[in-house]
Amino acid sequence: MLVRWRKLLHSSSSRNNSPSISFRNLRPAPRHCCQPRLYPEIVDSTVSNCPSDALALSFFLWAARQPDYFHAAASFDRIVPAVLRITLRFGLVSRIVRHLETFGCPIRAQTFLVLLRVYWRAKKYRFALEVFDEMCRRNYKPGTFVTNIILDIQFRSGRFGEAMTIFGEAKSPNFITFNIVLRNLCESGDWIGVRDLLREMVWRGFFLNEGTFSVAMNCFCKAGRHSELLQLLAFMVVLGRQLSLTIWTILIDSLCRTGRVEMACENLRNMAETGCSPTVVTYTSLIRGLCEAQMLSEVVDILNIMCSNDCHPDIVLYNILIFYLLKSRRYDVAINILILLLQRKMEPDSYTLSSLAFVFFSLRKISLLFEFTAGLKFKDDLVLYNSLITGFCKAGLPSEALRLYNLMIIEGVIPDSFSYVGLLSSLCKLGRTEHAVHAYYEILRSNSNVDPYVHSAILDGLVKNRKYHSAIKLFREVVSKKFCIDVVSYTIAVHALSKGGRFEEACDLFEHMKHFGPVPNICTYNVIICGLQKRRDLDGTKKLLKEMIVTGINMDHISVNAIVHLLIKLGRSDSALFMLKKIHDYFMGSMNANYSELFSRFDHTFVS
Repeated sequence: MLVRWRKLLHSSSSRNNSPSISFRNLRPAPRHCCQPRLYPEIVDSTVSNCPSDALALSFFLWAARQPDYFHAAASFDRIVPAVLRITLRFGLVSRIVRHLETFGCPIRAQTFLVLLRVYWRAKKYRFALEVFDEMCRRNYKPGTFVTNIILDIQFRSGRFGEAMTIFGEAKSPNFITFNIVLRNLCESGDWIGVRDLLREMVWRGFFLNEGTFSVAMNCFCKAGRHSELLQLLAFMVVLGRQLSLTIWTILIDSLCRTGRVEMACENLRNMAETGCSPTVVTYTSLIRGLCEAQMLSEVVDILNIMCSNDCHPDIVLYNILIFYLLKSRRYDVAINILILLLQRKMEPDSYTLSSLAFVFFSLRKISLLFEFTAGLKFKDDLVLYNSLITGFCKAGLPSEALRLYNLMIIEGVIPDSFSYVGLLSSLCKLGRTEHAVHAYYEILRSNSNVDPYVHSAILDGLVKNRKYHSAIKLFREVVSKKFCIDVVSYTIAVHALSKGGRFEEACDLFEHMKHFGPVPNICTYNVIICGLQKRRDLDGTKKLLKEMIVTGINMDHISVNAIVHLLIKLGRSDSALFMLKKIHDYFMGSMNANYSELFSRFDHTFVS
């Protein structure tokens, strides 16, 4: 275009026989001769020293319209206080926009984009959505960048369904769009959604970077989906990617979580052979797996390897060692590690006390815990309070747990779902079920998006207090309001129906779970088996056992005991004895209580 313009200008001057004019004389003066070049420092200084918030925002918008200038992230942070004061003054984004128009500020799509980014960085999501609505009302079509911001806001606001709807309706999603969705699917633990999204990203031809692979693998690892993790790892190898330190660590962690500790140790050696040095995080995952497998002698070997590689344990690793040693009743070694931790001038944290509290409360040695930790300074944070509240509940001291919860509120520590569970469990154990229900509704009023175990805690407390009908009523209310509940809450509801003399309804709910979810687990089956045992329904029990075999659910001692009791009640002691022998040989080990019951039955028959 510029060449064509030059030719036309040259031909025009030739036709007019005008004196030769140099093109250099007609060229407009360089921009730096007319006005100074904008820099972020200039913008930040002007915004900070501006006497009026509206004027500062107007200048900020003007700077954004200048060619070849883009606001830095720090500049957005600098304008946030002024925008928030304007928002507090006018209340609505539409009023702010009209006020800017009175300043002569042109309202364009870029204006809304800047305002959207300001509110987004300030985490004022309500006003960010108002900006988006005002933008659409003025017939501006949002681009991919705006769509990504709104998508991220919906996820951060807990509106998962709305966010997925926006993602599904996005006309031209880019790699960032998919990454936002992938990150949130991983955080929610939806490994199936992660798997499907990765397939779509590959189908669209996106280049999956190391961050994408590591986030997805970490999700598969935490969900216990080791096969999916290996498939993704194989895909990386096919693409010719090198395994990074993060990927190696996730792989070792996944192997440990699935009980393949020997293979995890082998991968640690492979990792070192490839020239990738393990960090304390890698060693921590492996040591946790070894402790879970009760391979404490191998833990010593790994610690020696760490020291030889000049990799020293941190407070997290020390906490894990202390916890498992106390759990294994190796109190002397645990105390020595705690002393070593103090000698290295490492401050014990709340998790250290949590590890100590777990064991001492289980042993009901509460006074010993406080004597042992006397003189140690712990930060009064949420982890500390939750550990003590949970410990007092498990130790049968709900009044102390309730007192500690109230102290936590007075100290200004914001409770989380673990705190709520401690509160509800304490009230129920004290028999104050009405107060527990009232507290539960208050919790939902302040935060309706609580974790599923909060609902399970109140339902379990009501059932243990024999408030079966209240538990059923509360469960149906939770389901009707579509709160997030899991198989534990459903199992408690089935148990409440069975205990409340409504076994047919319990079976109906059990069938509903099988067809619509959540999928029943062994605890759910045990409730139904115990109900059938009380009714002496052998045919129903046989049908349920066949169903358990098909679904791959193995019996535990509760289901075995219930079936044995049923056979004994029906006078089929030979069948019960045969069943116990088979289970003893293959699964369960000794069943002394049931054997004694069977043999007492045989003695009675013989004497008769």
